[in-house]
Amino acid sequence: MSKRLRKLRDWFARKTWRRWALRFGFVGVAAWLGLQTVVTLMPLPKGMDVSPVFSPQATDRNGEPLRLLLISDERFFQPVVLKECAPVFLRATLAAEDKRFWGHSGVDWFSTARAMKEIAVHRRVMSGASTITQQLIKNAEPRPRTVRTKILENLQALKLERAWSKQQILAAYLNRIDYGNLCRGAGTASWFYFNKPLADVSPAEAAFLAALPNGPSRLNPHRHFERAKRRQLIILGRMRRLNWLDAAAHRRACAEPIALHREGRAFAAAHFVDLVRQQREVKTNVRTTLDLPLNRFVHRTLIDRLDRLTKRNVSNGAVVVIENATGNVLALVGSRNYFEEESGQVNGAWAPRSAGSTFKPFTYLLALESGMTPATVIADVPTDFATSTGVFSPRNFNRHFHGPMRLRLALANSLNVSAVKVLEAAGGASVLQKRLRECGLSTLEAKANHYGLGLTIGNAEVRLLELSNAYATLARMGVHRPVRLLAGDPKTGQRIFDARDAWLIADILSDNAARTQAFGWESALAFEFPVACKTGTSSDFRDNWAMGYTPEFTVGVWVGNFDGAPMQNVSGVTGAAPVMHAVMEHLHERFGTSEFERPDGLTRAQVNQISGRRVGEGVAEWFVAERLPPMESRNGFNADGHVKLGVDYAEWFASADNTLRNRAALDVSAIAEVRVLAPLAGTVYYLDPDLPHSSRQVRLRVNAVAACWSSDTLECVARDGDVFVRLQLGRHRLTVEVDGQRLETWIEVEGL
Repeated sequence: MSKRLRKLRDWFARKTWRRWALRFGFVGVAAWLGLQTVVTLMPLPKGMDVSPVFSPQATDRNGEPLRLLLISDERFFQPVVLKECAPVFLRATLAAEDKRFWGHSGVDWFSTARAMKEIAVHRRVMSGASTITQQLIKNAEPRPRTVRTKILENLQALKLERAWSKQQILAAYLNRIDYGNLCRGAGTASWFYFNKPLADVSPAEAAFLAALPNGPSRLNPHRHFERAKRRQLIILGRMRRLNWLDAAAHRRACAEPIALHREGRAFAAAHFVDLVRQQREVKTNVRTTLDLPLNRFVHRTLIDRLDRLTKRNVSNGAVVVIENATGNVLALVGSRNYFEEESGQVNGAWAPRSAGSTFKPFTYLLALESGMTPATVIADVPTDFATSTGVFSPRNFNRHFHGPMRLRLALANSLNVSAVKVLEAAGGASVLQKRLRECGLSTLEAKANHYGLGLTIGNAEVRLLELSNAYATLARMGVHRPVRLLAGDPKTGQRIFDARDAWLIADILSDNAARTQAFGWESALAFEFPVACKTGTSSDFRDNWAMGYTPEFTVGVWVGNFDGAPMQNVSGVTGAAPVMHAVMEHLHERFGTSEFERPDGLTRAQVNQISGRRVGEGVAEWFVAERLPPMESRNGFNADGHVKLGVDYAEWFASADNTLRNRAALDVSAIAEVRVLAPLAGTVYYLDPDLPHSSRQVRLRVNAVAACWSSDTLECVARDGDVFVRLQLGRHRLTVEVDGQRLETWIEVEGL
């Protein structure tokens, strides 16, 4: 026996080893107990109790993605659970980050020992030793990378493994890790890079995704694809060595080309989604009412029309499509290009714009409620209206006056003077304002006298979406229903107008023959199926509108410039109406449309087309049964068989606008009703010193053919068959004589 073996035998014989074993055992147990105590007392990072903020996704009504919304830390996050992950992806993640995950208790001591050895030999970090549990701790509470930090993370990883199951830890890791390109979590990354859920990824795609957390910026596949590909091959190699892939599967995965989803995240119907977020805080996935294919068609149609109008200084537009039965917004395009630098993100469907003539149908509906009929005759003649802010003298769009106009024709041809007269007769601006607000228009916030009678011809602002829904109220035969942006968000309806009156308005607006005087037979308002249409154009061509509705759909279009610059003679019928027409034709072809169902209580009768009274043979017209006009009498005609017109028509009758000389005549028996039309008594004029003297003139008017004007203080001048007075500062009396009758009026002229 050698000398060394004898010494060892003697040492065991003396039982010295037992004492050393006890010492080492005691130290080991004490260290273990100390470690367990420290781990028990070690708090977990606060971030572990807070799940990442969910990124809600908005989809269209069929589930097509519209947009994934950014969360508070400027990341996108859609959580997944382990059962939604393909097993091959879980294996790829473990091969990339922590192959002994299921066996360790939070710290991989083998990897730690290897890393420490490499540091000792190479004087630098050669490989990481962090387990998935440690990475989860690091992600929850970022700290400076020091030895102390590493010790804390190890202790907290041991603590976390006690508190959570392995499945919980792995799921949390997959949902919290950064995969680059603003993707938080593997589920978000799978949709972004491959446009598919994690359950459907192939082994090659699984390894490619698992590679990215190692360096989200450095391995960004959209910038550094080859780097990411090399990392993928390394992971596939590890999976093969671990027998998590057989040889054939490994070869296929290495050879499989990676096809990245180049379109990136869905970002459709941008203005619509913005409006959803503006009106409602979105914290969960939401299914909206939007029909994405329809919205895309609407957008293309708008762009095509705007391209044709570029040379006429038209830069933008907006379109809304509403499903009348539900109030669902099926399409909403807010501008030509959402990403345009200056104004693309202005939502033209929500920005208030001058209403033009779009309120006229509601004005005439009030007139029907007050007892008028579609055959009621309105004197479309030069008229001045006294208001709290001065004299209001409306003019028609074509600068002509049309004499006696049945209500049907006045509305269909969008005559301004007639609309103002009808509003005055129906109760004025306050009545119209109240009913428009009941229809959901939120922009009419000023007092009624601020708008005055001009409200009916567009001196107020309105939002396209709200205006479109007001027209949808007409399409529902008077029932108002708030718009819906989200599916399954029920809204109750409320009757605002009588169904019979609403049907009469729809019948007038869908009567292409009635509007030919202003629009012709072949305008963009002409359809081969029933569509109720109305256009509007604001002053100086700054805004134009086209509204159209069937029983099923309402389409609203605005065209103009967001900076308010005027267009070059682009009216509603030439600017917005072609867009409305194309969209309505598309709706008709895709979904179908129907006729307006006529309510009970309506009857048809023949009327004289000039007087509006019932006759045996004349023009057919619809009426509420209890509101039939009187029968025509012989007293309504003169000896030549011409319809008698009241003295209010005298000025028009003598003008070049008169087209009824062979069918109508002034009623000379009513000459005693002569009255001054302008200026009305008490009118105040203000002289602007910057205006030339030639502009300081006011036309004098009376409802008679022959009149003689005079004034003791002002000069009256006859010119081109009219009489004007030259204004001077002060209070002045004016006198007019007609066939021996003497009338007086007075005005006041002040300086600025």
